[in-house]
Amino acid sequence: MRTLTRAGVFVAASSAVFLLAPAAHATGDDTYTVQLRQQLPRTATTDDGGAPQESRDECPGVPDGQDGWHFVLPGKSSDFVKLTVTFEPGGQQVVTDFGPPSDKHAYVWSLPGAKLTSAVAEVRGGELELFNLSHTCPVTGGTPSGSASPSSSTSPEPSSSTSTSPSSSTSTSPSSSTSTSPSTGTTTEPTASPTGSGAAAPAASSSAQAGGGDLAETGSGAPVGALSAVAAVLVAAGGFLAFRRRNGARQG
Repeated sequence: MRTLTRAGVFVAASSAVFLLAPAAHATGDDTYTVQLRQQLPRTATTDDGGAPQESRDECPGVPDGQDGWHFVLPGKSSDFVKLTVTFEPGGQQVVTDFGPPSDKHAYVWSLPGAKLTSAVAEVRGGELELFNLSHTCPVTGGTPSGSASPSSSTSPEPSSSTSTSPSSSTSTSPSSSTSTSPSTGTTTEPTASPTGSGAAAPAASSSAQAGGGDLAETGSGAPVGALSAVAAVLVAAGGFLAFRRRNGARQG
């Protein structure tokens, strides 16, 4: 009888231990390890649908010039106790300060373009198997905001082309022809044809004809009256010579 009583007490005590173990875990007094759901390695700009990329405002506390990473625990009954992440380059980081707005959220940062190679969380409460990378906040353009990459290219190419080709050609071909006919007078036809950048072709033609034994003024500028007197003398001399020839012929 005593043996049965002792056996019953032992069974009851053992049952109580097994029943209280899940209850203790449910109260959140113990911590356990949870792995990251997203596939690694990855960068803040990995575009595989695993985590969206957000603006810098969505990663509070992340310094300028650093890629931001926001991790979160699913559900409402679990909190971060410790988060250990490893970046390449950058090495390992251990985070124990969480939020905002609560200990369900963790923010870390890395060098621009660094790869996340490992992420392990120690949590309290709930019964989680995985935690999430909610989103990233990569540096815009992959360049830290504290560094400037000015690009200045100034290539003046003045082009000045002045071509002056003065051409001056002057060709003067004066032509003067004078024909004198006793019966019709004298005709003078001076012709001047200069050729050049400014072309002028003046032509002067003067023709004077005198009939009935009168002579026109020539280019020498002699008075017409004097020439007429000379002509009269010549005519008289010719008549005198003709008269003497006739008399000589009669006497002979």
